[in-house]
Amino acid sequence: MIDPVTLLTFVPAALVLNLTPGADMMFCLGQGLRAGARPAMAASAGVSVGGMIHVTLAGLGLGAVVAAVPWAFDLIRWVGVAYLLYLAAGAVRNRTRPIGADPMTAKRAFRSGLYVNLTNPKVILFVLAFLPQFVDPAKGPVLAQFLILGAILSLGGFVVNAGVGFFAGGAGRMLTGSLLARRILGWVSGTIFAGLALRLAIVER
Repeated sequence: MIDPVTLLTFVPAALVLNLTPGADMMFCLGQGLRAGARPAMAASAGVSVGGMIHVTLAGLGLGAVVAAVPWAFDLIRWVGVAYLLYLAAGAVRNRTRPIGADPMTAKRAFRSGLYVNLTNPKVILFVLAFLPQFVDPAKGPVLAQFLILGAILSLGGFVVNAGVGFFAGGAGRMLTGSLLARRILGWVSGTIFAGLALRLAIVER
Protein backbone atom coordinates (compact mmCIF):
# COMPACT_ATOMS: atom_id res chain seq x y z
CA MET A 1 0.00 0.00 0.00
CA ILE A 2 2.85 2.39 0.83
CA ASP A 3 5.76 2.50 -1.57
CA PRO A 4 9.00 1.14 0.01
CA VAL A 5 10.89 4.20 -1.18
CA THR A 6 8.38 6.40 0.64
CA LEU A 7 8.88 4.36 3.82
CA LEU A 8 12.66 4.68 3.49
CA THR A 9 12.17 8.45 3.41
CA PHE A 10 9.57 8.55 6.16
CA VAL A 11 11.27 6.38 8.79
CA PRO A 12 14.45 8.51 9.16
CA ALA A 13 12.36 11.69 9.21
CA ALA A 14 10.10 10.21 11.90
CA LEU A 15 13.13 9.11 13.93
CA VAL A 16 14.60 12.62 13.86
CA LEU A 17 11.27 14.00 15.06
CA ASN A 18 11.08 11.41 17.85
CA LEU A 19 14.59 12.30 19.04
CA THR A 20 13.95 16.05 18.98
CA PRO A 21 13.10 17.27 22.50
CA GLY A 22 9.53 18.44 22.64
CA ALA A 23 6.43 18.62 24.82
CA ASP A 24 5.88 14.84 24.92
CA MET A 25 9.47 14.11 25.90
CA MET A 26 9.46 16.80 28.58
CA PHE A 27 6.16 15.50 29.94
CA CYS A 28 7.56 11.97 30.29
CA LEU A 29 10.71 13.40 31.87
CA GLY A 30 8.59 15.23 34.42
CA GLN A 31 6.55 12.11 35.15
CA GLY A 32 9.72 10.10 35.68
CA LEU A 33 11.08 12.65 38.15
CA ARG A 34 7.72 12.89 39.90
CA ALA A 35 6.57 9.27 40.15
CA GLY A 36 9.29 6.93 38.90
CA ALA A 37 10.19 4.89 35.84
CA ARG A 38 7.11 2.66 35.54
CA PRO A 39 4.55 5.50 35.56
CA ALA A 40 6.71 7.45 33.12
CA MET A 41 6.72 4.54 30.67
CA ALA A 42 2.95 4.20 31.07
CA ALA A 43 2.59 7.92 30.39
CA SER A 44 4.63 7.47 27.22
CA ALA A 45 2.22 4.75 26.11
CA GLY A 46 -0.69 7.12 26.75
CA VAL A 47 0.99 9.82 24.68
CA SER A 48 1.45 7.35 21.80
CA VAL A 49 -2.17 6.21 21.91
CA GLY A 50 -3.26 9.85 21.92
CA GLY A 51 -1.05 10.42 18.90
CA MET A 52 -2.77 7.58 17.06
CA ILE A 53 -6.17 9.09 17.85
CA HIS A 54 -4.98 12.38 16.37
CA VAL A 55 -3.74 10.52 13.28
CA THR A 56 -7.10 8.77 12.89
CA LEU A 57 -8.98 12.08 13.19
CA ALA A 58 -6.67 13.68 10.66
CA GLY A 59 -7.14 10.76 8.28
CA LEU A 60 -10.91 11.11 8.61
CA GLY A 61 -10.66 14.82 7.85
CA LEU A 62 -11.81 15.99 11.28
CA GLY A 63 -8.46 17.66 11.91
CA ALA A 64 -9.36 20.24 9.28
CA VAL A 65 -12.21 21.38 11.55
CA VAL A 66 -9.78 22.09 14.38
CA ALA A 67 -7.52 23.97 11.99
CA ALA A 68 -10.38 26.05 10.60
CA VAL A 69 -12.56 26.76 13.65
CA PRO A 70 -10.77 29.08 16.12
CA TRP A 71 -13.00 28.38 19.12
CA ALA A 72 -12.55 24.59 18.79
CA PHE A 73 -8.78 25.00 18.76
CA ASP A 74 -8.85 27.34 21.75
CA LEU A 75 -11.26 25.18 23.76
CA ILE A 76 -9.03 22.12 23.45
CA ARG A 77 -5.94 24.20 24.13
CA TRP A 78 -7.23 25.74 27.38
CA VAL A 79 -8.40 22.38 28.69
CA GLY A 80 -4.84 21.17 28.13
CA VAL A 81 -3.40 24.21 29.90
CA ALA A 82 -5.63 23.63 32.92
CA TYR A 83 -4.71 19.93 33.12
CA LEU A 84 -0.99 20.62 32.93
CA LEU A 85 -1.26 23.23 35.68
CA TYR A 86 -3.14 20.65 37.78
CA LEU A 87 -0.23 18.23 37.29
CA ALA A 88 2.27 20.96 38.16
CA ALA A 89 0.44 21.74 41.40
CA GLY A 90 0.36 18.05 42.29
CA ALA A 91 4.09 17.66 41.68
CA VAL A 92 4.92 20.60 43.94
CA ARG A 93 2.40 19.57 46.59
CA ASN A 94 3.88 16.06 46.83
CA ARG A 95 7.50 17.16 46.55
CA THR A 96 8.50 15.64 49.91
CA ARG A 97 7.26 12.16 48.98
CA PRO A 98 9.93 9.63 47.97
CA ILE A 99 9.84 8.44 44.36
CA GLY A 100 7.33 5.60 44.23
CA ALA A 101 5.38 6.93 47.21
CA ASP A 102 3.42 9.21 44.92
CA PRO A 103 -0.01 7.63 44.39
CA MET A 104 0.58 7.51 40.63
CA THR A 105 -0.38 4.11 39.27
CA ALA A 106 0.58 3.03 35.76
CA LYS A 107 -3.09 3.26 34.76
CA ARG A 108 -3.37 6.83 36.03
CA ALA A 109 -0.09 7.78 34.37
CA PHE A 110 -1.34 6.31 31.09
CA ARG A 111 -4.48 8.43 31.33
CA SER A 112 -2.39 11.52 32.07
CA GLY A 113 -0.28 10.97 28.97
CA LEU A 114 -3.40 10.38 26.90
CA TYR A 115 -5.14 13.52 28.19
CA VAL A 116 -2.08 15.72 27.71
CA ASN A 117 -1.68 14.57 24.13
CA LEU A 118 -5.37 14.81 23.22
CA THR A 119 -5.69 18.32 24.65
CA ASN A 120 -2.79 19.63 22.60
CA PRO A 121 -4.32 20.77 19.28
CA LYS A 122 -0.82 21.38 17.93
CA VAL A 123 -0.46 17.61 17.56
CA ILE A 124 -3.29 17.23 15.07
CA LEU A 125 -2.09 20.33 13.17
CA PHE A 126 1.38 18.77 13.01
CA VAL A 127 -0.10 15.51 11.73
CA LEU A 128 -1.99 17.44 9.04
CA ALA A 129 1.20 19.20 7.98
CA PHE A 130 3.59 16.23 8.12
CA LEU A 131 1.89 12.96 7.18
CA PRO A 132 0.18 14.04 3.91
CA GLN A 133 3.63 14.54 2.39
CA PHE A 134 4.01 10.75 2.46
CA VAL A 135 0.45 9.79 1.50
CA ASP A 136 -0.45 8.92 -2.08
CA PRO A 137 -4.20 8.48 -2.74
CA ALA A 138 -3.34 6.46 -5.84
CA LYS A 139 -1.72 3.79 -3.64
CA GLY A 140 -4.87 2.98 -1.66
CA PRO A 141 -7.18 4.27 1.09
CA VAL A 142 -5.83 7.49 2.61
CA LEU A 143 -6.94 6.57 6.14
CA ALA A 144 -5.06 3.28 6.03
CA GLN A 145 -1.89 5.07 4.93
CA PHE A 146 -2.33 7.63 7.72
CA LEU A 147 -2.66 4.81 10.25
CA ILE A 148 0.43 2.96 9.05
CA LEU A 149 2.59 6.08 9.07
CA GLY A 150 1.11 7.19 12.37
CA ALA A 151 1.85 3.81 13.94
CA ILE A 152 5.51 4.08 12.91
CA LEU A 153 5.73 7.60 14.33
CA SER A 154 3.93 6.65 17.56
CA LEU A 155 6.01 3.52 18.13
CA GLY A 156 9.24 5.47 17.75
CA GLY A 157 7.92 8.16 20.08
CA PHE A 158 6.98 5.57 22.68
CA VAL A 159 10.45 4.01 22.69
CA VAL A 160 12.25 7.36 22.96
CA ASN A 161 9.93 8.96 25.52
CA ALA A 162 9.69 5.80 27.62
CA GLY A 163 13.49 5.66 27.67
CA VAL A 164 13.71 9.27 28.83
CA GLY A 165 11.12 8.66 31.53
CA PHE A 166 12.80 5.43 32.64
CA PHE A 167 16.18 7.08 33.18
CA ALA A 168 14.57 10.12 34.82
CA GLY A 169 12.81 7.78 37.23
CA GLY A 170 16.05 5.99 38.01
CA ALA A 171 17.89 9.25 38.62
CA GLY A 172 15.08 10.52 40.80
CA ARG A 173 15.06 7.34 42.88
CA MET A 174 18.80 7.69 43.55
CA LEU A 175 18.19 11.15 45.00
CA THR A 176 15.20 10.41 47.20
CA GLY A 177 17.26 9.68 50.29
CA SER A 178 17.63 13.42 50.71
CA LEU A 179 14.61 15.53 51.67
CA LEU A 180 16.22 18.52 49.94
CA ALA A 181 16.67 16.50 46.75
CA ARG A 182 13.03 15.40 46.84
CA ARG A 183 11.91 19.00 47.20
CA ILE A 184 14.12 20.06 44.31
CA LEU A 185 12.80 17.22 42.13
CA GLY A 186 9.24 18.25 43.01
CA TRP A 187 9.91 21.82 41.96
CA VAL A 188 11.72 20.68 38.80
CA SER A 189 8.88 18.39 37.67
CA GLY A 190 6.30 21.03 38.62
CA THR A 191 8.22 23.63 36.63
CA ILE A 192 8.32 21.31 33.61
CA PHE A 193 4.54 20.83 33.69
CA ALA A 194 3.93 24.56 34.24
CA GLY A 195 6.32 25.40 31.40
CA LEU A 196 4.42 23.05 29.07
CA ALA A 197 1.18 24.75 30.13
CA LEU A 198 2.65 28.18 29.33
CA ARG A 199 3.95 26.92 26.01
CA LEU A 200 0.50 25.64 25.11
CA ALA A 201 -1.21 28.81 26.35
CA ILE A 202 0.79 31.14 24.11
CA VAL A 203 0.78 28.97 20.99
CA GLU A 204 -0.77 30.45 17.88
CA ARG A 205 -2.92 28.49 15.49
